[in-house]
Amino acid sequence: MVERVICYRAPTPVAGEATRGADDDDGNGDGDDTEPVADVDAIADWLESRIDATVTVRGRFLDVHRTEDLAERFAQARVKSPHERETGNTMLGTIRYEERALEHPEREGGVLYDGVQVQRALNAALPDEERDLETLHVAVLDRAIGTWGDHDGRWHKRVTVLGQPALVSVSGLYEAPAKPEEYYKEKQRHALLSGDTPPREVLENRVEGDFLIENDPRTTDALKGYVLQAYHVLETGEGFCGREGCRLYNAHYHEELIDAQLREPAFCAEHARLYGDED
Repeated sequence: MVERVICYRAPTPVAGEATRGADDDDGNGDGDDTEPVADVDAIADWLESRIDATVTVRGRFLDVHRTEDLAERFAQARVKSPHERETGNTMLGTIRYEERALEHPEREGGVLYDGVQVQRALNAALPDEERDLETLHVAVLDRAIGTWGDHDGRWHKRVTVLGQPALVSVSGLYEAPAKPEEYYKEKQRHALLSGDTPPREVLENRVEGDFLIENDPRTTDALKGYVLQAYHVLETGEGFCGREGCRLYNAHYHEELIDAQLREPAFCAEHARLYGDED
């Protein structure tokens, strides 16, 4: 039975209100005075109101549980090619890049990591006294993570890799589920004309359908169900819910994600009995 959930804050800061101080041992004294686009404190409050376990919040996992070999472990987990199973580039320059990315997460980007390898590296970084089955660690990360698909021989981006610790990728929320086809056409069209990514308002005005994009203001609300999924799997041994529209549903398309995470009712009838309706 899970008795304690420890959530770790996302790294990307934006202007916001003061952070929650509970279990705030991120190594730099008091909490930061800014909030990331993924407000883990708000997610933790939401989670604690629905489960029979205490929920605390710490700083960024990669700061709280930093190990000497972590940069090399990330280098080993780098995906080389979308269709190549083998991972890793441990040349000195790559390791130096990973060291800089640990110190300055805002500079990291454009790299996909094997989520299972990252999970193993972070599990090894956990202190022995916090590796018990009664404690769940949920690391909200700034990295794009993926898993290999034996069925089609390619890597797939993921929002989550469940287990200990559970990984929740903020960038995966935007990138992993498929968007409407017109979204990709509009991005390509804009890139050919201007050489950069179209602004949010352009995509929202020209592409039919609902989807999340980077720094979406709905990020925090959308991530709540994914963090609950991490708890649900460890607590019950059950996988994802098969009913579309439930927060425990594993969405493969953005329209499914929005239906499951941002629209009412929050849960199917079965899981509403466990976790209640949204406030």
